[in-house]
Amino acid sequence: MAKTQDYTKIMQDMMANFPVDTAKFQDAFKSQAALGEKMSKVALEAAEKSTEISTKWTKGTLSKVSELTKTKEEPADYAKAVSDFASASAEMAAENMAAFAEIAKKVQMDTVELMMAAGKDMSAEATATVKKATAEMTAATKKAAAAAK
Repeated sequence: MAKTQDYTKIMQDMMANFPVDTAKFQDAFKSQAALGEKMSKVALEAAEKSTEISTKWTKGTLSKVSELTKTKEEPADYAKAVSDFASASAEMAAENMAAFAEIAKKVQMDTVELMMAAGKDMSAEATATVKKATAEMTAATKKAAAAAK
């Protein structure tokens, strides 16, 4: 009667020789943490600049409101004060919205730049890891096959 090949031992040997490089996991974690740090820096800078713009806008509006609330000599002066306030408010709004748009544009450009750099790094690392793992797996498979004979 023919003896059936025991593949359990072959599989155990092959898995024991399977290359698992934990340093790659650590490197990936460090790369991810570095990317997170850079992205956080971009977000925090944008938040800081946005806060500065909002503060400046609020202070400007309050100073215009204080002019608006002052007592006037003639009734027509009140209408002029309201008109001046509306014009100044519209002008400040346009300026500040443009400033917010510039911040958003910078955040977008910085984010795209970071993601492109991270993608290139990850692609290069993945290619190198796959090549190394393929070579080691091929060697392990050949070794296991030779041991089975």
